[in-house]
Amino acid sequence: MSPLAQARIVLARRRSGWGPRLIAGELGLAHSSVWKVLHRHGLSRPERSRREPVHRYEWPCPGDLLHMDTKRYARLERPGHALTGVRDRAGAEKDARWGYQHAHCVVDDHSRLAYVELHDDERAGTVTAFVERALAWFGHRGIRVRRLISDGAWAYTRNRSLADLLARRGARHLVTRPYRPQTNGKVERFHQTMAREWAYGVLYLSHRHRQRALRYRLGHYNERRPHSALGGQAPISRVRNLCRQDS
Repeated sequence: MSPLAQARIVLARRRSGWGPRLIAGELGLAHSSVWKVLHRHGLSRPERSRREPVHRYEWPCPGDLLHMDTKRYARLERPGHALTGVRDRAGAEKDARWGYQHAHCVVDDHSRLAYVELHDDERAGTVTAFVERALAWFGHRGIRVRRLISDGAWAYTRNRSLADLLARRGARHLVTRPYRPQTNGKVERFHQTMAREWAYGVLYLSHRHRQRALRYRLGHYNERRPHSALGGQAPISRVRNLCRQDS
């Protein structure tokens, strides 16, 4: 094929982003010939958008920053088909609509120590009461919370009672940038771990059994489970000797 014809194919590709079949129809050429030209010029596949470089960070002390988020889990009255392989649900069971439980979570940026509660909703009052208990839980372990980061959900950003609570405790509320879930990545990663090892990785008779198991799974995560980002140590290992209080 002549250099001029190849140039026309390359130009059509860059102008339209079309595949070889559409370009061949527009230029009146054979599909196979157009594909060979695109392949020869490295244009047989669309260019992937460049990802931004990963910026990993870690605050130096426990309590410097807590990540907060919620995850929704469906209620169940029998083991799901993902584990049993049984899909023969009755019509009444399909229409039951048992609803969801909302796992409210906070994870400490430095230690990865986590606190979780299951609730029926994620309304402002529920969020504020949860955060108050979470701050007390961390305080009982000698951790003073200085900052809390969440996404832009209204239950977080338009919640006056939460703002008052954090102001009384001297903690700043930070909000992630829109469409940037990696800013809150530590709690997102925690959700993945709990979904795999607690919510979906075990065969439960009902959501009530799953809820009772949360306490033990969370204790295992905080006190015994090795964490790769902590050099194989459990999160509690970074709390026993707090920052600037090493004995």
